[in-house]
Parts: sequence; structure tokens; C-alpha cells
Amino acid sequence: MNHYTLQDLTDMPSRYRANLMNSCTGYKPCNLLGTKGKNEKTNLAIFNSITHIGSNPPLLSFVLRPTTVARNTYQNIKETGFFTINQVHKDMIADAHHTSAKYEDDISEFDKTDLISTYRNDFFAPYVDKSPIQLGCSYVNEYLIKENNTILVIGAVEHLYLSNELIHPDGWVQLDKAETVSSIGLDGYALPEVLNRFAYAKPDQPIKSILNQS
Repeated sequence: MNHYTLQDLTDMPSRYRANLMNSCTGYKPCNLLGTKGKNEKTNLAIFNSITHIGSNPPLLSFVLRPTTVARNTYQNIKETGFFTINQVHKDMIADAHHTSAKYEDDISEFDKTDLISTYRNDFFAPYVDKSPIQLGCSYVNEYLIKENNTILVIGAVEHLYLSNELIHPDGWVQLDKAETVSSIGLDGYALPEVLNRFAYAKPDQPIKSILNQS
């Protein structure tokens, strides 16, 4: 097994280190964030840092890299207060990855890919058509992570769209049925498969599978 010390990591070429550290922590969610500015120009960007914060109220977060360069997603959210989160279907991965390209502010990624914007229930920000799971969110707060000058953005979930066939009777969503992908590092995409699901763990009690019972 390879062993890397902090010094080893520090001395690595930056791109090698970025690939290593972004992938060694495991699979990450793969989502497209849709926004629109006050000028009505849309923006779409791929993110792998969406994190569940809480369910009551429904909150989530994502991390933005330092704003030393233009961050259209962040600017639009700050201007309007709204954004969407759209899970990436396996047939979208090439176009989804393309949204990481650095286009000028006045160019929408929807216009440079085959991804199509759609609007639901008068929500300001655009959703991605054919994304199996879509969330409409509003900006709540942000926190500067001083250690590396990134920003943790907190959003409130105001709308959730997904097919009924994905939801188990207890509310659990079986993502492999949606064929949504996970990210490996900055440029890898994988299609996960559910192996099992277990009942709430209790001390000294055997673990019970509930995958086919919920």
C-alpha cells in the first residue's frame, strides 16, 4: 500500500495532487447547478460538492472555489437568490462535463451543449430538462472557509421533482433506478448500483436487510 505524508502531498505537482485528493475520498454526488442573472442570462455548472445539511427544514450546501476569478453561478445566486440542482443522468455526462469549460459571462452553457433549460411553477432559475431528480432552491447563507478561502453556500429546498417509481413507501429514493451518476475526482463518472439497505442499527441486534421490504 502506498503511503504519502503531508510533505509528500505538498511536494507533488499540483494537478497530480488535485486528482489524488479529489478522488481518494470516494464517490461524490454529480449535479448541475442552474442559475439565471438579473440580465436573464442563464448559467449551468457541474458540482460534486452538494451535501445534505438537514431535512427539517430541508437544507443543503455546496462549496465554491475562491472568487478571485469570475464565478457566474455565485454571482447569479447573490443577485437573485435562486438556483436549481439537477442530478446528472448517465446519458448526460459528456454535456455535463462540458459545463466546466470557462466561457465568457454572456455565454450560456445551455447554448453550448445539448442540455435544455426548462422552467417549473414560475421558479426563477432554470432546471435541466430530462434530469431525473430536480430541486429548486433559495439562498440562505454562506460561510467563508478561511483555511483555503472557499465559500460554503447554504440553500433551502423549496421544490423537489422526481418520479414516483423512484420513491419507496418510507420516502427512501432508490437512485440506481434513476440512472444518475456519481463523480470520481474532477473528471470521472460512475454508475452506482444499490447492494443492500439495512434497518436501523441497534446494539447487540443482528443487522436486517430491508431493501425489498420498504
